[in-house]
Amino acid sequence: MGRKIILTGDRPTGRLHIGHYVGSLRRRVELQNSGEYDRIFIMIADAQALTDNADNPEKVRQNIIEVALDYLSCGLDPQKSVLFIQSQVSELTELTFFYMNLVTVQRVQRNPTVKAEIQMRGFNDSEGADNKAGTPVGFFCYPISQAADITAFKATTVPVGEDQEPMIEQTREIVRKFNATYGPALVEPEILLPDNAACLRLPGTDGKAKMSKSLGNCIYLSDSAEEVAAKVKGMYTDPGHLQVSDPGKVEGNTVFTYLDAFCRPEHFERYADCFKGRKVSFEFHSLDEMKAQYRAGGLGDVMCKNFLNAVLNETLEPIRNRRKELEQRIPYVYEVLRKGSETARAAAAETLADVKRAMRINYFDPGVLDEMIREQTEKYAQNNT
Repeated sequence: MGRKIILTGDRPTGRLHIGHYVGSLRRRVELQNSGEYDRIFIMIADAQALTDNADNPEKVRQNIIEVALDYLSCGLDPQKSVLFIQSQVSELTELTFFYMNLVTVQRVQRNPTVKAEIQMRGFNDSEGADNKAGTPVGFFCYPISQAADITAFKATTVPVGEDQEPMIEQTREIVRKFNATYGPALVEPEILLPDNAACLRLPGTDGKAKMSKSLGNCIYLSDSAEEVAAKVKGMYTDPGHLQVSDPGKVEGNTVFTYLDAFCRPEHFERYADCFKGRKVSFEFHSLDEMKAQYRAGGLGDVMCKNFLNAVLNETLEPIRNRRKELEQRIPYVYEVLRKGSETARAAAAETLADVKRAMRINYFDPGVLDEMIREQTEKYAQNNT
């Protein structure tokens, strides 16, 4: 049986939020500690972040440390996982260039993730005089770059959210096309989706479909307890739940979506005081019981939000504390990234060598040059006789 290898990562465009945590970070730590995988590569994708932040490289540069701090605070262990910076592995760029010949413009244009991301960023097909209206080529080619990231480390498993499924499928297409054209040099990856449906894509606190830094609807992993409480207090619920006695809707209610992602049965005993009021009190043993009461009416949004706040802070408090410790050890954090980048580059170099060998462009490998010289010498000797 072949080796099991994971590749995953994040763009350094800001601090990571709880959407990242339930969608990928929490699972990464579990996978890291499971002992089921031979190697785990976790990438800070700064080169990809530059494709739509080319005019602000300092933003990307500053956020590398923010992402690294969040990674380590959540429990990613440099003794078990390779944490590295994408731009420091130049082999990824070479692989991207070679793969570009295996993908058509039309195929990238059909990629739903690319289309959605282009629309979200306000890019369009008409280019203005300032050259800012059109889509940057680097951004447009992200599926090909991602294929290079994944295949460089011979990743068998890619843990991502469901929005990334089209990207992984395009990677698989590139692998199949390469192997069919040049020979079996690349590994075809499998996608690993979150096992909790609520974690597939956590909505923003305002109820919008996506938690996004630009929309200002995030709860960050590094937020203080006071900041978390304020954001939970202003969270979107059921707009039709005007009176406490009114029946409420759980579906589309952000508070309950977050509880689906974070709540465990033991929380109801631990935070039972959240459901004790002056006029009415409840005793719940499961989230299903809580939901049933909310649907029936009588359970107010304040109690629900107080409970969610307690659950969230139980999760975030150790992460916050660990981060504060790491903020006093910045040299250590950069050393982790430096060593990880060296390890990642060595692994990617092996794959690049395999790719060049398969494409027969490894002209100066040991033995290859001698063979080429012999072939060409004989050919021209025959031509001259």
